[in-house]
Amino acid sequence: MNPTPTIEQLVAIEACREAARRYSYGVDRLDAEVMKSSYWPDATDDHGVFVGNAWEFCDRVVATHDRWSWTMHSIYNHRVEIDTDGASGRGEAYCVTNLFNEDERSMSNWYGRYLDTYEARNGEWRIMHRVCVHHGTTIDTNVEPMAIDAAAFRSGSFDRPSNQRQIGP
Repeated sequence: MNPTPTIEQLVAIEACREAARRYSYGVDRLDAEVMKSSYWPDATDDHGVFVGNAWEFCDRVVATHDRWSWTMHSIYNHRVEIDTDGASGRGEAYCVTNLFNEDERSMSNWYGRYLDTYEARNGEWRIMHRVCVHHGTTIDTNVEPMAIDAAAFRSGSFDRPSNQRQIGP
């Protein structure tokens, strides 16, 4: 790959990154439809405990993630390369996920990477195949809040599920 992408490649790269961001947003807001919009209907996902149709995976994740008060799936160092055909590409993103349990005052932390293949159909980019790579996990117990007046803020769970709420306030 040429180290300096063309304008067309940059647009495709950003579209692939946006698909990955929709996944993270959807899982954190317990919105399976937003998650599904990151994958093609015939896409596959390999999350270790689940290997199969990505849309089925989205339904499964939303059904299991509501046990936490809030979650944050953060993507870092997201590298995407577009193939010479201009209709497919590959990506790798680091992921750190924080899952907070209010009742137990514990924070579960997951560290890993997403290895994705992307495909463009009719000008739209989505994930065609995802492999989730696990690096490690930690649990922080007896998590105490910062010494701030947090009562003025909305809680991290106020918009879960989002039910396809428009992004923003």
